[in-house]
Amino acid sequence: MDVNDMGRDLEKVLVSAKEIDARLSELAKEIDEYYDGEPIVLVGVLRGSVMAMADLARKLHTPLVMDWMATSSYGSGTKSSGVVRILKDLNEDISGRRILIVEDIVDSGLTLSWLVENLQSRGPKEIKIMTMLRKPEAIRKMKVDVDWVAFDVGEEFVIGYGLDYAEEYRGLPFIGTLASHVYGGEE
Repeated sequence: MDVNDMGRDLEKVLVSAKEIDARLSELAKEIDEYYDGEPIVLVGVLRGSVMAMADLARKLHTPLVMDWMATSSYGSGTKSSGVVRILKDLNEDISGRRILIVEDIVDSGLTLSWLVENLQSRGPKEIKIMTMLRKPEAIRKMKVDVDWVAFDVGEEFVIGYGLDYAEEYRGLPFIGTLASHVYGGEE
């Protein structure tokens, strides 16, 4: 699926595929420098981080293993439900290991704060965070620091590059906003 397939459902493209690729290359260099060859466990937060984690992992030179967690704080709507649940837990033992959480978006910071606290209880050597997108509300409310941010975005509801609306639009190679008629707003 691309821009042409979206028709009138796409309001605008916020970040192009080319911009995403370039920014992930920059972040991979910074992350490689930080870890300086020490192995890490990339922890992807399903399902939204799949694209970012796969693309980042291919750009990194740092030895790594990948694992996944699935949490939920969204329903089929555009706002967080406020309740975090584990849908899939890690397979790896992370005690004594360096962890890099890869997130799709930090919105309210609720899910990420909960996730960091949960993972800290498992005794890792260190937890760092990389997110593709960060919203202004997260900057004001976060209880944890995000170490690497690809892009800051506004408060609009975003889709593409792993981000969905009612499980659709994840496969878009860019990040954009939906026209309001898609989610029940006015045209």
